[in-house]
Amino acid sequence: MAQFRTLTEQRTELEREWERWAAAPHTTPPPAPRNTVLRNDVAQSWRRSLRTVDPGRTVAPGVDDVGDRWAASPLRGPVTTLASELRAITEDSGYLAVVTDPDGTVLWSCGDRALRKQAEQVNFAPGGCWDESHMGTNGVGLSLHSDRAVSVFSAEHLVAALHGWVCYCAPIHGPDGRVIGVLDLSSYWDRSHPAVLASVRALATAAETMLRSAEPAPAPGVRLECLGTARLSRDGRPLRLPPRQLEILALLALQPEGFTPEQLHDVIYGDRSVSTSTLKADVSHLRRATGGEISNRRYVLTGAVTCDAVDLLAAIRAGDTTSAVWLYRGPLLPGSETPGVLQWRHYLDVGVRTAVLASDRAEHAVAFGERAPGDIEVHEHALRLLPPDDVRRAVVAARLHTALHD
Repeated sequence: MAQFRTLTEQRTELEREWERWAAAPHTTPPPAPRNTVLRNDVAQSWRRSLRTVDPGRTVAPGVDDVGDRWAASPLRGPVTTLASELRAITEDSGYLAVVTDPDGTVLWSCGDRALRKQAEQVNFAPGGCWDESHMGTNGVGLSLHSDRAVSVFSAEHLVAALHGWVCYCAPIHGPDGRVIGVLDLSSYWDRSHPAVLASVRALATAAETMLRSAEPAPAPGVRLECLGTARLSRDGRPLRLPPRQLEILALLALQPEGFTPEQLHDVIYGDRSVSTSTLKADVSHLRRATGGEISNRRYVLTGAVTCDAVDLLAAIRAGDTTSAVWLYRGPLLPGSETPGVLQWRHYLDVGVRTAVLASDRAEHAVAFGERAPGDIEVHEHALRLLPPDDVRRAVVAARLHTALHD
């Protein structure tokens, strides 16, 4: 993008480019952007948005059930905790803070009083729908589409009524890695500053940390957690079993068609000379512990046993890198040398790592690098993707330095 001496110059050039596009929204193909003026991600968003949005639109459509949406939102707790900080940031700097759901519907807002009144005129307020399909290129819609922190300045907005604004947005992910909303900091265009993007990233990360650390309600059934740990619970209460029985349960969960006794013996003991009675005793004890959830002649799980490794496997197979990275908490049953566990450990590690290295989203490499601190290639990939002013570069650079000198 061109380097401008002032924000006014940048806005003027963007207005000229916007007029070229808005004047002929149905042209096929759309006007070719001038590379020195319009960012590629914004041009792509304009192409998508012009199919459904009139650049002359003056107000966002709304929903009537915003109260119910906010009451049911997992973001209500973290945002309530951060509310005083958000109010202090926005009221002192002349900004507006907005939180949306994963559909782009505004659930909550706070900030400068005059700015809030201006925002209400375009329904950038609780109940307003701000995904790309309703309001074209804007911070909320672009952040939801790209699953990354973004800024949208002045005439980069498709809708002309928003050209007086600048927006900084970051997606907020739930513990399973899925986007559950967006945090937005917005103001008048002449208050644009690159440091705001780092602030919105940090606030979104704080909300994500609160969501991950929140105590989950006890869930019914048997739950095995075996990524980076070895933990079993039944109806929310911990069960303490020997490592061998946790290995058996993990392998049964990962292979739903189950094993014959001979097959299970092979994946547990390999070439070691261990009697079949030992395996039968372990399976019998495991069956009692899980409430009879394992069949007899062929060892198959027959009940509701959930497992984090199975969730991870499903994400890898679905090509859902975001969920895979968030689900990955470390190698399968660390410390186990059981043949079947070693095979699955390698499969899951390689699957997640390959997806991360193929992704163009820095968030994936940064998050996975936390779990794989010695992986030089992953840290280098993260640094290639992170913008020069991204505060996370310092952490990733430190990880890379440590990995190179270990």
